[in-house]
This record gives sequence, structure tokens and C-alpha cells, in this order.
Amino acid sequence: MTLEAVINVDLDGPRINRHVYGHFAEHLGRCIYGGFYVGEDSGVPNRAGIRLDVVEALRDLDIPNLRWPGGCFADEYHWRDGIGPRDERPVMINTHWGNVEENNHFGTHEFMTLCELLGAEPYISGNVGSGTVREMSEWVEYLTRDGDSPMARLRKANGRDQPWPVRFWGLGNEAWGCGGNMTAEHYAQEARRYGTYCRDYGDNKLYKIAAGANSDDYAWTETLMKQVGHLGCQHIRSTGYHALSVHYYTITGPTWEEKGSATVFDTGEYYTTMAAAARIEEILAGHAAVMDCYDPTRSVGLVLDEWGTWFDVARGTNPGFLYQQNTLRDALVASVHFDVFHRHADRLVMANIAQTVNVLQAMILTDPDTKAMVLTPTYHVFRMNRGHQDATSLRVDFRTPLPSRPVGDATLTTISVSASRKDGRLLVSLSNLDASAPADVEIDLRGGAVDEVEALILTSEAIQDHNTPQAPSVVAPRPYDGVSVTGGRLRVRLPAHSFVTVSGSL
Repeated sequence: MTLEAVINVDLDGPRINRHVYGHFAEHLGRCIYGGFYVGEDSGVPNRAGIRLDVVEALRDLDIPNLRWPGGCFADEYHWRDGIGPRDERPVMINTHWGNVEENNHFGTHEFMTLCELLGAEPYISGNVGSGTVREMSEWVEYLTRDGDSPMARLRKANGRDQPWPVRFWGLGNEAWGCGGNMTAEHYAQEARRYGTYCRDYGDNKLYKIAAGANSDDYAWTETLMKQVGHLGCQHIRSTGYHALSVHYYTITGPTWEEKGSATVFDTGEYYTTMAAAARIEEILAGHAAVMDCYDPTRSVGLVLDEWGTWFDVARGTNPGFLYQQNTLRDALVASVHFDVFHRHADRLVMANIAQTVNVLQAMILTDPDTKAMVLTPTYHVFRMNRGHQDATSLRVDFRTPLPSRPVGDATLTTISVSASRKDGRLLVSLSNLDASAPADVEIDLRGGAVDEVEALILTSEAIQDHNTPQAPSVVAPRPYDGVSVTGGRLRVRLPAHSFVTVSGSL
């Protein structure tokens, strides 16, 4: 049976904020050291110690923002330890991730240089858990204040005369857990207090993001929204916060200690993973519904600043480094998330996959021995989808029932589609999550004509397939000819376990 859908290409939906394609870099395992940062003396081509092949690959994604320094690490990080001459910076212990020494060679200036090289906006997570209001306030001043002030003078003494533009500022991280084990009520007060002293300097207007809920803890969101309602949205600029975060990981193992292998899994485990990934629709809709009660005009943003798959670490690696391989399964997890992000573009203003290099569902893996760099299947989904950034979302309505299958207590819909329009071009993304059965989709494109289309496909022989330094292109996009458009109807043949993008001029 052919699945039939309609897209009215002339009916605008909300804009898809480019920042939902954001990334996350924590001082965790080999994400920073050996991933982004190799040091100036490294044989790997670098600029100021920053690995240039990684930068080039990420620039090809049009990376919009990068979140740093954590994660849990953010709430034990003291920014003054990471400025000044590197050989004079104090050493600390990264108690969250492997109990390894952190030499602070990668700090504020290095991070801002990285963002400049990437062309990405910085998103800095401040320390609420073990820090002070003054510490965070002075970090904002150090980064963003021009003219003459104590922190501006300190920044200039460390080699940076002009302030940096830094809009995005996180008021802590996971305050319900590693960020302080706070109650929602206590954290809401802390977020207001910290937000009050994070000030706007000159033309730099902060966008302050409160540390929000874990998964489906809607009560946490309601508590924070009550505080916004009390302040009145018009006062958020000077005190309080502009957005709330939420974290949701795709975790499918029977226990936290047994999350399952990233590469060795059967079809049943595959479907369990995909059902868990699809639950992001429920999570975002639930938090949005709570927010709508207190903010019907949707002036407060929702930020999913940690998402992705979380499996057992690769055999033989440090358990605290969270290094896992990345298969076609991970790519389909990402494609499903993006379809949901596009549907919730009226509330979701940012999302950050965890994490960019060598940690969890990474874009890039670097080999510590050969220094080779590998682009993961997830990387390719980001690249194939980059045309959705800042595009106008288009609603996709199916006229025939979508195929589905039971997965435990859930029902997994195995076809996922989203669409957008930007600069006179249409982009349609389609995923077939069925492990073995192909599908045919026919879309009636109303309100616009598309004469010629280009298509890419990401798939492989097995859902367990992945890329390595020895075989870097096992899962990689290629041109696809299983697409046609005739009389305003787009026809797409979707092979089993595949991701397809179709673009064309309107």
C-alpha cells in the first residue's frame, strides 16, 4: 500500500529555529582534550591548539551554537582557573567523569576561539551548584563588558581587548541532580537570584536559560513557570530567565548499569530504542502544555539542551569517559528527533545533542592512536537536514494510516516525515524505521510547483553498521534515484531502515 500525505507548501507554520541543531561539549572523556583540543605542539594540524579537521567538519554542518563547559562538570567548574598563562593554571579533579586531572588548559579564551573558528554562538553553562552569584556575574562581565571595569581590565590583561558577544547563558545544569540536588522550589529562587546579577552590557543582551526538568518531570517545569508568571514576562529581561531546559536521553537497557551495547544488538533491541526515541514527542508536548498554561503567548522558550542515545561504553575504555560507537540506529534516532523538533517549532527554541566529539551520540570520533577522524552516521543526518535551519515549517498530513508495530507497552509508528521551505526551496525529510520492510510514500504538494528534485539517502545493509578509521564510509549519504515528482505529486520509495531527504526549487 502507498502511504498518501498532503503538504500545503504555501501555508506557513512556525519558523524552525536554527539553534535546535545545536551541539554540546563537556569536559568529559576525550570530548575536549583529544577531540576539539590537541594543544599547539600537536602534530595534528591546529590553530591555537584547536583541531582544524574537526572544525572544518562541523562548519560543514552550519553549526549554530556550542554548549560548554557542561553538563555536570559546569557546576564544579570555576572559570578563573581557566584564564591566564596555561602553565600557571591550577589543576583540579574532574570528580564527575573518571576522577581524572583537569589541567584547565582549555578555558574561556580557548572556548571563545573555538566558537569563532566554528562560526557558532557560544552557550555557556554557569556554576550554580558549587559557585557563587558573584562568580557568575563576574564571568558575564569578563566576557561581554566593554570599557573600563575590573573584569574588562582582567580580560585585556589576558590578551583580549574587545568583549565577545555571548547571548546564551545557562543558570546551572541539572539542579535536581548533579547540579545541587535541589528541590524545584529552591532552584526557582536560585535561578531568579543568579539571573538578576547576570547583567546586559552594551549591546549584548543575555538570553538566560533556567536548568529545567529531567525527562517527564512536568512538576519541575510548572514550578519554574509559576516564577515567570509571578515576575511577569515583561520583566524577564532584567531578572529571571527567558527559557527553561529539559533533558531527555534515549536509554533502553534493563538497568542504568546495563544499558546495552552500541553496536551489538538484535532487532528487538533496535525497536525498543526507536520507541524510546519517539517518546521525545510526548516529552516536548507535555512540557509545552504546562508552559502554555502560564505563558500562552509563548514568550518563554523551551530548550532541550541534552538529548541523544546512551549505551554502555565501548569495551576497554574508561567507564567515566562515555565513549560509544555510533551506528545507523543512532542516525535514525536523530532523524526522528528532528522531525519532532520541527513540529514543535512554536515552543522549542534550542536543542543540543550530547555530545559533539567522542562522547555518547557524537558527530565525530577521533582515534587516539592514528589521530584519524571519523564522521558518524549521526553527523550525516545533521548535514542532510541543515536546510531546515531557520526555515518555515510545513505541516505534513497523512491521508492513510501510518504503519506501526507494538513495542512493549508502546506503539511505534515506523514512518516519520517533516518538511520546510526556505529561500524558495522545499526540503522534505523522511525516515523508515522498519528494520525489514520498505515503504512507498506519495505526497500531494499543494500551493506550489516543484519540477525537479534532488534526493539523498542514508542507509546500510545492517542496522548495526558503523564507521571506523579503517572503513570510514560504511554508513554515508549517497544520491538516490528512488524519488520522482509528477503533476505536483512527490513519490518516494523508502527502503527499510533508511533516511531520505528530498529538495527542490518552488
